[in-house]
Amino acid sequence: MCNTSKPYRDYADYLAERFQTKMQKLTVNAGFTCPNRDGTVGTGGCTYCNNQSFSPSLGDATLSVTEQLNRGKEFFARKYPTMRYIAYFQSYTNTHGSITHLLNLYNEALAVEDIDGLIIGTRPDCINKELLKSLAEINQRKRVIIEYGAESANDATLRLINRCHSWQCTVDSVAMTREFGLDVGLHFILGLPGETAEMMMHTVDQINVVKPDTVKFHQLQIIRGTRLAEQISRNEVTVKLFTIDEYLDLCAEIVRRIDPSIAIERFTSSSPDTLLISPRWGLKNYEFTNLLRNKLTLHK
Repeated sequence: MCNTSKPYRDYADYLAERFQTKMQKLTVNAGFTCPNRDGTVGTGGCTYCNNQSFSPSLGDATLSVTEQLNRGKEFFARKYPTMRYIAYFQSYTNTHGSITHLLNLYNEALAVEDIDGLIIGTRPDCINKELLKSLAEINQRKRVIIEYGAESANDATLRLINRCHSWQCTVDSVAMTREFGLDVGLHFILGLPGETAEMMMHTVDQINVVKPDTVKFHQLQIIRGTRLAEQISRNEVTVKLFTIDEYLDLCAEIVRRIDPSIAIERFTSSSPDTLLISPRWGLKNYEFTNLLRNKLTLHK
């Protein structure tokens, strides 16, 4: 149930229903690539993507899964000695490989002391029933959550950013994942090239139809070294770069529109200063969340 003292159901509510203690995600970089980088479905990757911009330094692919998790535990245990953890396979597409290889990695993570579950970040076109069956078996003893990068429910946008899958692919993958009793999260980017406010609200309406357990939003960030940055510099595409107030208004409208049973994990992302071109708001994620909650509370 949603905490009625909050203006929306957040990720803490979701985790509290599934785990007996407070949990911390520990990022794992298992050395994957993506099917639209290596030629499986496309080349070049998504136009906005520089994976360094959202993969924390704690996730070092030169270290084993066990070493990365233990290093992450050491970092948090200094302040939270009783904390328990979820291994978060984040970087690139973490189901893009043979099932044997994938299961070896997942089971290695779950063998680490104090790890109580997995979050596996992937694409909706990179999942199959054989893998989901194996993950469902793991889910009987430790929770498994699948997070799909959907980015938009508008196929024209998905083509423009070289996403190499359709919205229907996301719909089908969520349904298939649910068949195996696994929780599902979806990830979206607000302000993608060519997207109007109406198109972004269409995405929210489609989220309500699919009804994932959790959802992440973040503002489009223009990152150095990406194709999108080059396209913008050549005036080949246009994007809406929100001011803080404009983005607060957009997120407030999303909260009003989204199914209240869906837990919203976040609305923003912060890329390293050395990589970020724009928007440069100078706000931490929690600072933006506080502004949004204040705005929603004042306008009840």
